[in-house]
Amino acid sequence: MKARPLINRRVILTPRAFAELVIWELPAPLAGSPHRFKYRLALVADAVCVVRCDNEGGKGDHVHAGGCERSYRFESIDGLIADFQAHVRRWLDDHGHS
Repeated sequence: MKARPLINRRVILTPRAFAELVIWELPAPLAGSPHRFKYRLALVADAVCVVRCDNEGGKGDHVHAGGCERSYRFESIDGLIADFQAHVRRWLDDHGHS
């Protein structure tokens, strides 16, 4: 099996913010991740990435937000998207982009 794109979408949220969701299914897990998905979900506001959920080979699943990086417990694609949406809603509300 080759890597297979599952989602590649940009969603305009406000005149100054958008979300980008990119998810691939891989033939084997990346180093540091127990699952076969490679993903990057990002919230960009005023041309700056302010929230990002991703996984990198060797680094595993993690979230960047508020200038910090913390590990993330991946359970499913649906759960990942729901968690990302919660981060997005919270950030937009906290920063007057709602």
